[in-house]
Amino acid sequence: MNILVLATRNKGKTREMRDMLKGFPVEIKNLDDFGPIPEIEEDGDTFDDNAYKKASFAARVLGYPAMADDSGLVVDALDGKPGVHSARFAGENATDQMNVAKLIEDMQDIENRRAAFECVISIAVPTGAALTYEGRCEGELLESPRGENGFGYDPLFYYPDFGKTFAEVSMEEKSLVSHRGKALQQVVEEFDKILEWLDINMPRIEPVACQSGSC
Repeated sequence: MNILVLATRNKGKTREMRDMLKGFPVEIKNLDDFGPIPEIEEDGDTFDDNAYKKASFAARVLGYPAMADDSGLVVDALDGKPGVHSARFAGENATDQMNVAKLIEDMQDIENRRAAFECVISIAVPTGAALTYEGRCEGELLESPRGENGFGYDPLFYYPDFGKTFAEVSMEEKSLVSHRGKALQQVVEEFDKILEWLDINMPRIEPVACQSGSC
């Protein structure tokens, strides 16, 4: 059976992927299944940069194909910010509440409330080759938070088709339309092809001929 490593220690993401890929001949592991490896600094300029960096690093270090995602909120009126800095918009080690508060402050008196969540998933092999999948969900920013579900900027992100924020709907409802949900669905729909690609691109271990007198 093939092994695919999720370049994360997030148990929720691991559980979600195991559930989505059940039935396929693949064993999903995450970084907790291995010994300690160095932390990966997410210093790329784009979601694609960071997703690839995490996936390719894990693949090289562990010797298995690896998958990683990077995502965040892009706001039209803020020229795409917070973008790749979404998790630390209010500073290093900022909480969700601190990031939301900063976004509310930065958006004061701004009429253009358009925003989108974006997600990039990268699946890489130890040689560096990778596949990329993307998802995007467009909505609007409210002036104050609504809802208790979700995380991050969900309480401010109003999705017009729902007539609610992402924090006012269930995780199941959100996953049907979210940026990460769309990207993951592409992975699931193409997973047979992904397995073929992995089989072609994973490095082969060549048998070493027995030298005379050493066997």
